[in-house]
Amino acid sequence: MTRLQEQNWGTANGKPVRLFTLTNRKGTVVKVTDYGLIITDIQTADRNGKLGHVVLGFDNLKQYQAGHPFFGAIAGRVANRIAKGKFTLDGKDYTLAINNQPNHLHGGKKGFDKQVWDAKPLPAKEHEQGIEFHYLSKDGEEGYPGNLDVTVTYTLTDEDELRMEYHAKTDKATPVNLTNHSYFNLGGGGDTLGTEMLIHADRYTPTDNTLIPTGELAPVKGTPLDFTKSKMMGRDLEALKRSPGGYDHNFVLNRTGKKLDLAARAYEPKSGRVLEVLTTEPGVQLYNGIGLDGKTIGHDGVSYVKYGGFCLETQHFPDAINQPSFPSVVLRPGETYQTTTVFKFAAK
Repeated sequence: MTRLQEQNWGTANGKPVRLFTLTNRKGTVVKVTDYGLIITDIQTADRNGKLGHVVLGFDNLKQYQAGHPFFGAIAGRVANRIAKGKFTLDGKDYTLAINNQPNHLHGGKKGFDKQVWDAKPLPAKEHEQGIEFHYLSKDGEEGYPGNLDVTVTYTLTDEDELRMEYHAKTDKATPVNLTNHSYFNLGGGGDTLGTEMLIHADRYTPTDNTLIPTGELAPVKGTPLDFTKSKMMGRDLEALKRSPGGYDHNFVLNRTGKKLDLAARAYEPKSGRVLEVLTTEPGVQLYNGIGLDGKTIGHDGVSYVKYGGFCLETQHFPDAINQPSFPSVVLRPGETYQTTTVFKFAAK
């Protein structure tokens, strides 16, 4: 049976912070804190059965509070970028913080990633254990309209699946786009350029030089963004070295309805570890740690070098609030925002 342990982990925003450790029958470990819903650690077995860290993170709260590139955190109220921090909704103009010049990114200066959430372990089941997190984002927080009532559930199963379920309701129309921002390194250290990646997407959203989509849905075929067949992430990197320096692109997933579909699969040949990402979302952002520089030290003293972790951020498209042709991110009173993403681990 999957086990849950809980410990005090310090304070943030004047509130106590807890760290929860989930361990399943295979020995897989997931650690998550109610501060920003940060997944601080995931340990899975390689092909020889040896456990190792597969996400970038820290062992103490202070390092997260000192600043970090969204390691493992929830991104919201709206993940990814909003052009120039501005949008118009129902005839009213809204202005948000500019925290990624010249745009708004991942919810602003104090987004969901810096809040202490209410946490409640769910009743244990035979083959899984979950934790329910809750946060009320008040009207006007970070410039967004409406009181947004958010519930996120993280569940670890005995089949090595980490399931993340997002729900939200509002009393005023507002944009919502939630995701988890874990950086994966299935080899445990070094860069991830040898990791083989498959993404079920025939199209992507081209951007301007500030990473705001142009509105076009372009084919990946014949570009460095073609992951329709598995390839090493470093294979076509040279073509992206000038701009943006690596992968930071939104892929338009080949969806077959609203059900949970496989979005991406990553395989690390040396360790044998496999990560599958399944989601109900229409897009996924591949980011391969362009901004890492080796100065950040994480688990077991590992230096997080450039390209030392990749993110697969399941999402609605960047700047969708300003792009009428994109799937809408607007949530209205009486509606329920509901998405699911699963990280599934294996080794071969």
